[in-house]
Amino acid sequence: MTGGGPQGRVGRDGAALAGLAAPLAPLSLAEVTESAALQTRVDRKYLIPTATLTRLVAGLGPGLGVLAIDGRRVFGYESIYFDTPDFGMFRDHVQGRRLRTKVRTRRYVDSGLTMLEVKEKGGRGQTVKHRTPWSGADLDRLVGRDDGRGFVDAVLAPRHRADDLRPALVSRYRRTTFVDPDAGLRLTCDVDLSFDGSGRSVQVPAGRVLVETKSATGRSEADRLLHRLGQREIPISKYCAGVALTAGLPANRWHRTLTRYLAAA
Repeated sequence: MTGGGPQGRVGRDGAALAGLAAPLAPLSLAEVTESAALQTRVDRKYLIPTATLTRLVAGLGPGLGVLAIDGRRVFGYESIYFDTPDFGMFRDHVQGRRLRTKVRTRRYVDSGLTMLEVKEKGGRGQTVKHRTPWSGADLDRLVGRDDGRGFVDAVLAPRHRADDLRPALVSRYRRTTFVDPDAGLRLTCDVDLSFDGSGRSVQVPAGRVLVETKSATGRSEADRLLHRLGQREIPISKYCAGVALTAGLPANRWHRTLTRYLAAA
């Protein structure tokens, strides 16, 4: 299972992101990593109209900066998620298990950087991300130029084993990352989101932005402002949404979110 990342000309939503990011102070990847890496954090997700994003960015004040690399502020991402043949990790999320995990390789399309990542969701709602550099030639496997099985098993065991995993979904999107270093806030905004899996491709309709707030407590100024703007957190992940939409697996706890916000165009 492979893919080429976001393709073609940047659309209206990508252009809107670029316009919002343009006047903000640029932050290097090293500055973002140092000030707001937040490898252990609370993530909250919102799917909001692009017009609301404009009000959100304006309301966060002058301390807000944006990740910029080689003059770019909107970046293409491609992630390949791994799961068991019976979608055991997906089912852990559907059943609301307190301890949940995801395994993926990620390619940063514009730089060519690739990583192998394991994400854990703890019983208190915190997300812990483990990552290691990975070969771009091996995005769709855990063994190749490097052997990632030990890295994955160190996090997953005994619930899952790396040898039981295979590619389950490809997600692609464009992202801008806003950061307030002093507030310890990171805000990622994704557009042009698409999924490929189980022999099916799904494109999320344009006109909305998937916003993820990442903070130590989950009660950041961005979350408070989004609530004041009438936006509410949605209980979904890109991986689970993609599997539900492409593989047609039951996802009753997310039915409203999938049908209202992520129905295929």
